[in-house]
Amino acid sequence: MKIPVLTFFNNKGGVGKTSLVYHLAWMFGEMGKRVVAVDLDPQTNLTASFMNDEDVENLWEGQNKRSTIYRCIKPLMDTGDILDPELQKITDYLYLIPGDIELSSFEDDLSEQWSKGLSDDNLYRPMRILSAFWDVMQRGAMSVEADIILVDIGPNLGAINRSALIATDYVVIPLGADLYSLQGLKNLGPALRGWRSSWEKRRDNWASFRRRNEYPNFILPLGGMNVVGYICQQHGIRNDRPVKAYDKWVNRIPAVYREAVLEEILLHDLIPSDDEYCLATINHFRSLVPMGQEHRKPIFMLTAADGAIGSHANAVQDARKIFLNMAIRIKKMTD
Repeated sequence: MKIPVLTFFNNKGGVGKTSLVYHLAWMFGEMGKRVVAVDLDPQTNLTASFMNDEDVENLWEGQNKRSTIYRCIKPLMDTGDILDPELQKITDYLYLIPGDIELSSFEDDLSEQWSKGLSDDNLYRPMRILSAFWDVMQRGAMSVEADIILVDIGPNLGAINRSALIATDYVVIPLGADLYSLQGLKNLGPALRGWRSSWEKRRDNWASFRRRNEYPNFILPLGGMNVVGYICQQHGIRNDRPVKAYDKWVNRIPAVYREAVLEEILLHDLIPSDDEYCLATINHFRSLVPMGQEHRKPIFMLTAADGAIGSHANAVQDARKIFLNMAIRIKKMTD
């Protein structure tokens, strides 16, 4: 049985994908679910959230060939094969497959192999490369008997993200309360449908490949990319509601989500707080974010010793409730 993969994706940047993966990984761990977080963004912000600079430098400069996601797949660019990843243990319930800035060099190879996935020649190598992320993630997750894999990817529609998404069972879309997030959402729905359809064609092509029986242990990801919902975040809050300047963007999200992602038409007015597809609305915890980064812990785990006193202490408890409720909802959808 393969371990479910949940990816946070929006091709518009600055919507808090990395922060969501980081905090939900910790929250799932607190709930007793064993989690493997995977950094597939060449900017490696998720890795930097979990690890200090010195440790990351040791990974990148050291001789360990299994220390990052890129190093595990690098042999495929030559004549070798995928390596089992060496996970970073964060807690007994939380592990990391670190990212690598060199991952961006894999983009061109992935683009080239995508077209070859529909050829009549030997399909093993192109399909092996296209499914490499999934294979490495599954190997790492199975080595620690993980319950779920959480993936952070960059804000684009490039070949790396396409290969990350075909490795994905479930997708959550983070959204800011602005025009650009809505436009990103409009692009995202068609892109996911196109990738899903294209991957199905490649899977069918592999199924009819005359030499497929030569590789009996080779398994391809399903590429379900089932979008379970969206998360609204990074907007100002006043009197428990988004400030007026953001209202018009926030309240357009339900209709745009249905049209772009579900290919449905919303027949009545609906705001995110009443929308079944809105998994959470995240307050902009401005003062807590740098505090959490300084102490290298999620904001809902900050204590008085970290400086979370007075109104900060109340904000910590608010954050805990929000992320706990979000994790519970996502868990129900992905179990």
